[in-house]
Amino acid sequence: MSTSQTSFVALRHRNFRLLWIGQLISFSGSMMQTAAILWHVSLLAPPGQKGLALGTVGLVRFVPIVVFSMVSGVVADVFDRRRVMLITQSVMGVLAAALGVLAWSGIERVWPIYLLAGLTGIAGTFDGPARQSLIPNLVPRADLPNAISLNTIMFQIASVAGGPAFGVAMAVGGIALAYWVNALSYLCVIVALLMMRDVQGRGTRDGTSAPQAMSLAAAMDGLRFVFSRPLIRSSMLLDFFATFFASANTLLPIFAQDILVVGAHGYGWLYAAQSVGALLASAAMVRQIDRIERRGLVLLWSVAAFGLATVAFGLATSFWVMFTCLAFTGAADTVSMVFRNVIRQMETPDHMRGRMVGVNMVFFMGGPQLGEMEAGLVANWWGAPFSVISGGVGGLVATGWLAARTPELRAYRKGHHDGEA
Repeated sequence: MSTSQTSFVALRHRNFRLLWIGQLISFSGSMMQTAAILWHVSLLAPPGQKGLALGTVGLVRFVPIVVFSMVSGVVADVFDRRRVMLITQSVMGVLAAALGVLAWSGIERVWPIYLLAGLTGIAGTFDGPARQSLIPNLVPRADLPNAISLNTIMFQIASVAGGPAFGVAMAVGGIALAYWVNALSYLCVIVALLMMRDVQGRGTRDGTSAPQAMSLAAAMDGLRFVFSRPLIRSSMLLDFFATFFASANTLLPIFAQDILVVGAHGYGWLYAAQSVGALLASAAMVRQIDRIERRGLVLLWSVAAFGLATVAFGLATSFWVMFTCLAFTGAADTVSMVFRNVIRQMETPDHMRGRMVGVNMVFFMGGPQLGEMEAGLVANWWGAPFSVISGGVGGLVATGWLAARTPELRAYRKGHHDGEA
């Protein structure tokens, strides 16, 4: 099989291909909506409180993760994951449409935006474990690393499209149009899910579903599993600390409006910069992942590079230097993301995947959302550049500490699989 064929081998499987295409369109809309919410909030924020208002967006997204992540993980292991996604995608589409109505009506208060963002966060908390746990059921185990790489490149293509698309939507129809386009994009995933055939939608163990019902014991089993596996635990902590300290994206409206003065169009490109770098890294990863042996060390060095690029962004004063630094953060984060996901999926048995992803959401999504709040508060007190620089330094320190504390992660190589098939 040629290199080009092996790079896209997971797309040969019809069900995965359907979901991949549907997610590509839907995530493009979601990235556009994320940019729109930050811009919308920055326009409605009280004078002198812009950093705090933007940081609060992260807080309202984080609270649902803390409250519902354990429950959502059990839901993904007990119920049919495809049906769970049909419900969550429908709910998120309705909420996006509601945001569009608010923007169209010319609302002048920010709390309804926080409310709808929080409700979207709740739906997303249930969608994530179901979606990520479904993917290993759509491809053979041998093709799973390729599927994870392709999912990463899909996400980055969507992220690249989302920022500029927001700028276009602003020029054509304003913020409301960005929300409404996202609402329509959820239909693509819904259609893809309905078109799938012969999908094993529930977690299995020895041919039977496990757990059989919702229970606190099932949730605690998932928590114990994650924290008993050093590789899974350390990859989650690495994710959390890196994104908690180095959350530059939430402050981009401040850089665009007050430092660079480039308006909504420039903001859209800055917002997409990380994804430009991430897309290039994804294209390389999809071809090279099977050739990389020392995956643990590559993971650690990529997170360190993410912190360094964040510091460089905070020190920069020109648009293109900032754009380049953000692109480097995106590239580094993509490399680490691929290996984090490979470690977790390959080391987790199918009947535990939903709960593993549920626990991981606290780290994977909680880190950046709490980081947005931290970045906003620091920016409010000492300015956006100091917030970004100090965050990058904090991420570097946390990475060094975890590398020293987890020899299993430093030694992790290709072919190390403890999880059940």
